[in-house]
Amino acid sequence: MQINSKLTKPLTEVKYLTAENCSRYRTILRYFYLQYEKIKYWMYREEIYEELVKYPFFSSYSLELCQHDLDALVEWGNLIPMQDTSKASTVEEFKNKKFRYQLSEYSVEIERLTIKLENINVEGASLEPTLLERIKDHIIKIRNMVHVDSKAVGIWWRDLSNDFIRLNQNYQDYVRSFYSQKAEELMKTREFIAYKDALIDYLREFVKELQKNMHFIEASLREATSDEINIVLAKVLEYEKSIPRLDVEVSDETFIDNINGKWESIQDWFLGTANKESEASKIFDITNEVIRKITRYASQISENRGSGANRKEEYRKLCELFLSCRDMEEAHKLSSVAFGIFNTKHIRSGMIRSTESINSSVYDEQPDTVEIRPKIRGYREKSARSAIENKSERKKEILDQYLRTLVQEKSIIDSYIKDKAIKISELPIIKPHVRITLLRWISKACANENKSAKTDDGRVFKLIGSEDKSMCMLRCEDGNLEMPSYTILFE
Repeated sequence: MQINSKLTKPLTEVKYLTAENCSRYRTILRYFYLQYEKIKYWMYREEIYEELVKYPFFSSYSLELCQHDLDALVEWGNLIPMQDTSKASTVEEFKNKKFRYQLSEYSVEIERLTIKLENINVEGASLEPTLLERIKDHIIKIRNMVHVDSKAVGIWWRDLSNDFIRLNQNYQDYVRSFYSQKAEELMKTREFIAYKDALIDYLREFVKELQKNMHFIEASLREATSDEINIVLAKVLEYEKSIPRLDVEVSDETFIDNINGKWESIQDWFLGTANKESEASKIFDITNEVIRKITRYASQISENRGSGANRKEEYRKLCELFLSCRDMEEAHKLSSVAFGIFNTKHIRSGMIRSTESINSSVYDEQPDTVEIRPKIRGYREKSARSAIENKSERKKEILDQYLRTLVQEKSIIDSYIKDKAIKISELPIIKPHVRITLLRWISKACANENKSAKTDDGRVFKLIGSEDKSMCMLRCEDGNLEMPSYTILFE
């Protein structure tokens, strides 16, 4: 960071946002900004006054008060006044100083910021996989930029910078939203379950695109030499200096620091440094952490929802405890522990007693069953539940069959190995499962930097391409596939 006068001076242009009469100041500047977007840069005091008095909020507004507000905005640097002498026909009209007003550059940017802040909850942040695709296309062209003119390089640089800034800001803002207090509260509600899967798919789609394009971006950045990069950045500097700037003079050092800083940020984001992991690698960890967080909250909500589920096993265990009691007295004690003290109730039923003796206890009577149904309109009889069928034998048969198939497929693939190698161009007509296995091996090796990988049974192999990069035809029972003439060499 460089501390200079630009950094330490106060910005009087933002005073109108918090001043005592900010409601009037902000309305005036917003009207100026809306006219600015319509390419109407200069306006008179009367035009502003006529527009404001149309609204009930400015019903008591006067022309003198409007002039006072305009003077305050001019003093703070928000408006630039210019005396209009084109229509002055007398000395008095010239002395009255009829001004036209224009927005300053600071005010234009401040109004853009306030509009963005007003709609920040509506717009929000998002992850755009298309940005990764465009950045990949830009980075791949970097070596070609050495041989084109500075104008084409400048346009390429602007597109790359804008896409990279959008990607970096959007990803940070979107991920940050998952760690806010509002997001924590939302993830604990049952409504969160409804779009949990869509949210996880959205994150995984972005990570999938990042994995897809990262290899090409890293390869292109590493293949470009420092001399080529310096030539390209020099052409970018030449293009930036060729743009005429009327109101400000920018030194070469400022341009160079800006361009080199952006390029270093792009390299660090995708490649990292010796002591720091790349930002792209951090995205994988952060996204996986967010997905785990979402899944954990969804699991907790499901557990809470199922906390009042059927406790059939618990009741069965309680019944076994009652059946194991030695006598009724022990059963009474168990009941007091399990259910607590009961309120005394008089239950009347139509049962026929076996004796009319007043000395007969309730425990001496024969039990009777009384069917009780809830007195609610939506009551329905519960359907009978069937026991879970034991399918362990069936599972074992399927597993044995699967293992036999693996052994059989391995023996077929081993039959194509000659001199510890499989040459794709020399293979006969093969079965579909052989093609799938070979393509899976080739894919794993291509993803590795040294073109080596392991098979499912632990064998290490290396993928070797032909020197002339020729193509061959892989013939299969279900069709043919044209692909490079690879050789799979086993160690």
